[in-house]
Amino acid sequence: MLSILIPTYNYNVYPLAFQLEQQALDANIVFEIICFDDGSSSKLNFENDKINTLKNSKFIALEKNIGLSNNRNELAQSAKYDYLLFIDGDSVIIDKNYIRQYINSINENTEVVYGGRIHPKTVTSNRKLRWKYGIYREDLNSQQRIKNKYKSVLFNNTLIKKSVFDQIRFEKQITKYGHEDTIFAFNLSKIKATIKHIDNPVLHGDVDLNMVFFNKTHKSIENLNLIYNKNLIDSDFVTFLKVFKKLKKARLNYLFGVVHKILYPIFKYNLTSKYPSLYIFELFRLSYFCNINLKK
Repeated sequence: MLSILIPTYNYNVYPLAFQLEQQALDANIVFEIICFDDGSSSKLNFENDKINTLKNSKFIALEKNIGLSNNRNELAQSAKYDYLLFIDGDSVIIDKNYIRQYINSINENTEVVYGGRIHPKTVTSNRKLRWKYGIYREDLNSQQRIKNKYKSVLFNNTLIKKSVFDQIRFEKQITKYGHEDTIFAFNLSKIKATIKHIDNPVLHGDVDLNMVFFNKTHKSIENLNLIYNKNLIDSDFVTFLKVFKKLKKARLNYLFGVVHKILYPIFKYNLTSKYPSLYIFELFRLSYFCNINLKK
């Protein structure tokens, strides 16, 4: 029936796994829970080992870091049931009927179901950048998401038929943070997989510190650059790349690349402050991408 798959890195996932086990038992379904830690060698894995005491559940600490994409691939490879439910380790379940809602969404035509994600109502000032990006860019209800049904799929909190996942799998070349979901969503669109959007969100429980997310964004843009230059995706699928192509056609990408070098200290100051601006964040991302491509 259902394989619940939890990729994690240096995080205590036992409370999440325990809650999922209880909900699956209450729903009276055939299930398994599998969690892989991606080579963190964390002391928290002593807590995660308790997952092995739960019913139909196992935790494995991978010896080497293979990246989120390959961790998800390994989890899917280990799964034995027809449907896979992917949920990131730092997620918080907010609905006591979370598992039941997914089970009720399954019928003979079900291929992919995305439940959504939300962020806390408030966070401390040193976490505002990731929080604001989540609130204003990612926290969409099902009616908003269905307007761009493929682009709106973020793979945390996604139910997918195993046979569909096996057709695509995550891109092995993506071993660093960022845009693994973008490629997967694009590949879902290529095979015209059926997508159902429902309102069954998880809470993003571990909102990054401003500096952490600022540094992660560099890696994310570098990943997108790899994807772009290796033609792993149609640029028209990604709004960011469509904007870049327009800038490049007008030869404004050179200006943006130079602006990035000049304004980088300002970008860093604002985006790691108590009052980060999403407008400055978008300018930072776009100018950094242009700057990287100046070196080509």
